Amino acid sequence: MQVMKRFPFLLALCLLTACSSEPKEASSVSSSSSRSREGLRSASSVSSASSASFASSASSSFSSSSLLRPTPYTLRLSVPFSPQAPFAIWDALHEESCEEMSVLLVHHFLNKTDLPRDQAESELLALTQWEEDHGYPQDVTVQELGKISEEYFGYRSRVIEDPTVDDLKSLLADGHPVIVPAAGRDLGNPYFSGEGPWYHMLVLTGYNEFFFVTNDVGTRRGKDYVYRFDTLLNAIHDWTGVKEEIRKGARRILVVEKL
Repeated sequence: MQVMKRFPFLLALCLLTACSSEPKEASSVSSSSSRSREGLRSASSVSSASSASFASSASSSFSSSSLLRPTPYTLRLSVPFSPQAPFAIWDALHEESCEEMSVLLVHHFLNKTDLPRDQAESELLALTQWEEDHGYPQDVTVQELGKISEEYFGYRSRVIEDPTVDDLKSLLADGHPVIVPAAGRDLGNPYFSGEGPWYHMLVLTGYNEFFFVTNDVGTRRGKDYVYRFDTLLNAIHDWTGVKEEIRKGARRILVVEKL
């Protein structure tokens, strides 16, 4: 009987305990859900920020990479050719005319004109006479040749220091023949007379997988003559004023272009 009397009391107590604890449990679940939703919102914000950052980075990367135009695998510009001695008369004047003939080749390339032998000779003589009249020495640096191209032809010139193989390829890919001053004896051209000239100039007209293509005015066989990349690059030296010291010359090249 005592048990039966206590049963309603215990039942009521259990119900009260359950009722009082239910809100706490609900509150806990609600708090947990709230934290979960906050976490999801934070994760979503981080994810959105990361996506925006990635998109921005990708866009920036694409913009930068889009400016880097790849160079063709092989290339050759149609630059006319004449040796510096068009009639094979290797007298004192023609022996020292590689600079003048090189700039004449570029001049005719820019004007899309041919350069027959008679014209090459007459234009060479006229240019060398003009240089003499204007006080230029027999051998000139790339800076001086650039100035000559500006004063005589009305072009714009650019001297580029320490060029790499990729620099030269890029210039050619942009349509610019490149005038190169060189220690002639380091080129190893078998068609040069004797050991070759101490100081020389030639015109880069293209390239392929392993070689630069040139119009080398120092020989009648110089049209499309090829030099290995390292051979030509290592031979680049500007005029120093003393032929025996040409290997001390700065590594510079010349680009001549229309205004």
